[in-house]
Amino acid sequence: MKKRTIGFLAAAIIAIISQFLTAIIPNIGGATIAILIGIVLGNTVLKQPVLSAGTKFAEKRLLEYSVMLLGLTITFQTILQLHWSGLLFIIIQMAITIIAAIMIGKWLHFGEGIYLCMAGGNAVCGSSAIASIKPVINASDEDAGMSITLVNLMGTVMMLALPVIGTMVFGHVDMLRGALIGGTVQSVGQVIASATMVNQTTVQFATLFKIMRIIMLVVVVTVFARIHAKNEALANAEKEVEEEVKKGKIDFLPWYVLWFLIFCILNSFFHLPAFIGNTAHLLSSWCEIIALAAIGLRLNLKAFLKAGKRFAIYSVSVGLIQTIVALILIKLLIHA
Repeated sequence: MKKRTIGFLAAAIIAIISQFLTAIIPNIGGATIAILIGIVLGNTVLKQPVLSAGTKFAEKRLLEYSVMLLGLTITFQTILQLHWSGLLFIIIQMAITIIAAIMIGKWLHFGEGIYLCMAGGNAVCGSSAIASIKPVINASDEDAGMSITLVNLMGTVMMLALPVIGTMVFGHVDMLRGALIGGTVQSVGQVIASATMVNQTTVQFATLFKIMRIIMLVVVVTVFARIHAKNEALANAEKEVEEEVKKGKIDFLPWYVLWFLIFCILNSFFHLPAFIGNTAHLLSSWCEIIALAAIGLRLNLKAFLKAGKRFAIYSVSVGLIQTIVALILIKLLIHA
C-alpha cells in the first residue's frame, strides 16, 4: 500500500491542477491537460522508479472504476431519441472506424495490442474503451499506454477542429453538428468540450450520439475478445486459449464492463434519484483524469518519439477517415 501512495498522490495532484487549469483554458478539458502535464513531468522531474507502483495502480484500477460508473449515467432509452437514422449512423461509423484502424495498423506493422486498442479507443470512448479492451486481448501496458496517448492527442485535435468543420459543412444546424462531434470525438470530456464551443443545444445532441457509442462498448469488447482468440488459434495456440477460457484466465467481459451493463440496465428500467447519476458522473470523471495523469507519468517519451513517425501516420489516418466518413454518413442518413 505504501509503495502505491507516492505515485498515486502524484497523479492525483496533477489531476487537481489540471482541473484548475480548465478555468484558464476551458476548451481543452481536464483529461487532456492531465495527460500532457503527466508526460512532461514523467520524463523530467518526476522520472522516478518510486512512482511506478502507484501510477500503475491508478492507470489500471481508476480507468476500470470510470467505465463501471459510466453505466449509472446513461440509459437505453437514449437510443429512441436518435431515431433509426441516428442509430444506423453510429453503427456504420463505428464499424468503419474499427475496420480502418485494424487494417492501417496491420499495414504499418503494429501488433494486435496496438491496433485493437486504437480501434476501440477511436470508435467508442477513448481511454475507457481501451481500459475495457486491454485485458480481453492481453495487451501489454506499453501498448495500452501508447494507444491511450495517441487517442487522446488526436481527440484534442478533433475536439478543436470539428466545431469549425461542422459549421462550415452543416451551417448552424445543431443536430448535424452534434452528430459530427458526438459520433467522432474520442472521450466524453472532449465531446462536451468540443460541443460547448458551438452552443448548448449542440452539446445535448453530441452527448446523445456519444452515449450511443458508449452503450456499444459491451459489443465491441466481446467482438475483440473473439478476434483475439481467433488470432491466438491462428498462431497454433487454439488449445491453450480454450483451456484459459475454461479456467477463467481470459474474461470475455471484465468485471467492470459487466457492472457497466448492470448499472445501465438499472438506470434504464428504474427511476434512480438524480444525485446518483450526478455523483457517478463526477466520480467517473475524476477517476479518468487521475488515471490519464498516471498514464502520462508512465509514458516513455523517448520510446514514443522513436516510433513517432509511424504512430503519427497511424493516428492522423484514423482520425481523417473517422471525420470524412462521418461527414458523408450524416449527409446521407441524418436529416435535422
